[in-house]
Amino acid sequence: MVERVRKDDEDMVDAAEMVGTDDDRHEVREARGAVDRIPTAVGAAGDHLLLVEQYRGFDADLMRMYYARLFPYQEMYKWLSYGHDRKHPQSDMSFFARREFSFTLDNDIYIRYQSFKNCNDMEAAIRDKCPFKIDIGAVFNFDPSKRQLYHRAGSEKTFAPVERELVFDVDISDYDDVRVCCKGADVCNRCWPLMTVVIRVLDTALREDFGFMHILWVYSGRRGVHCWVCDPRARRLGNDQRSAIAEYFRVYKGSENNAVKVALPGPSLHPSLSRAYEQVLERFFIELILPGQELLADKESWEKVLCMIPDNDVRNQLRIRWSSRRQPNGDVDVNVQRWKDLEKCVKASKVKTHGMRRCLDEIIFVYTYPRLDFEVSKSMNHLLKAPFCVHPKTGRVCVPIDPQACEDFDPTTVPTVSQLLNELNTACAEETAGKTVESVKDFERTSMREAVEIFRSTFLDGLYKSCRAELDAAHIAKVQASSELLKLAW
Repeated sequence: MVERVRKDDEDMVDAAEMVGTDDDRHEVREARGAVDRIPTAVGAAGDHLLLVEQYRGFDADLMRMYYARLFPYQEMYKWLSYGHDRKHPQSDMSFFARREFSFTLDNDIYIRYQSFKNCNDMEAAIRDKCPFKIDIGAVFNFDPSKRQLYHRAGSEKTFAPVERELVFDVDISDYDDVRVCCKGADVCNRCWPLMTVVIRVLDTALREDFGFMHILWVYSGRRGVHCWVCDPRARRLGNDQRSAIAEYFRVYKGSENNAVKVALPGPSLHPSLSRAYEQVLERFFIELILPGQELLADKESWEKVLCMIPDNDVRNQLRIRWSSRRQPNGDVDVNVQRWKDLEKCVKASKVKTHGMRRCLDEIIFVYTYPRLDFEVSKSMNHLLKAPFCVHPKTGRVCVPIDPQACEDFDPTTVPTVSQLLNELNTACAEETAGKTVESVKDFERTSMREAVEIFRSTFLDGLYKSCRAELDAAHIAKVQASSELLKLAW
């Protein structure tokens, strides 16, 4: 399928060239169809606020206002420049300009290999094109927007990525065999703990097992979470190394042909898996996922669990007990009570095989351990949606998540773009009435303030300090090397 292409932009591509954005493209089309059915009450927004009370979804005029007033350009630039902001003698002036950005525009137009000289250039392009979605790609060996010049000149230099954050993508729709409350892209507070488990398990493993420090977690805006690992070591990993790290987290196999859908080799759990089980999985399974998803509530659900027990006598014993027993008192959840029955029967079984000893662990891992989209993590050239985008289906902003407080994160309360603009309208009206004008950015007048503060305090401030220290060390080494050469010359 060939997408619409404007003659003035040769970097527009067809859908087949876009990496990892199939679901988002579908959602953009859905959103655009919904917008077409909304009567247009206001023309071009420019830099003036809209009367947004009538809007509840995703709208091009709202996006113009969002990009004009609320998008945190300076924070995004500070992140993606990694200290190369022209204020340091060791700065690589071309670093930010070699970063690929991709825009998804209205009318299903996708533009790849966008690049910007600096923050002002990036802001001007975003405000001009008003993308429905922004994807961030790799840092290449030269400016992506000028790659055609090398091809035309017959250059032997190959256009290739040289840096890319190590990224992870987890969608809650991959847990549809676990969830009973929602399906597909829908999400609620009953199933969101599955994403909390993802954050808790991966964040700890990345820090303690791999030594990474600068990790950004972002709500995708609808059905999942994204993780950006931004340490220098992570950004410079090759594809094979990225694949190896992704495979490190491959526990869930998910084959319909296997009764047991996890791989837990060895006589005992790997230390990383043991830590995840003891600190996160067991508690979340028993307290939230088991009762919240009613995993043992009826025959259909309990049969999925029983098939993972390799003792036929135990399975039959539990079937009889659960089919004949009356419901427990209201103070005792039936799923929790039946899990206690299952644990007791398994531990009392005369079958002492490795599979029997391991089956309780396997059940919990099947229902709780992170299920990654491995293809996203394996390639340097994979695109991933930028933080602070607005999801076209929900209108919600892709806000950062504090991994230390992720259990308190509620996806249903994440602000929408229309909500934010209403808040800004209200704040401006109150300031005008009080004849006081605070010297703050517009997003600080809205609930976006908290999202940007989380971005700064849990991620950006520490990253920037580390990047500056790295540049300082490189500069000192360069000065010392020059001094030694000068001594040798004398």
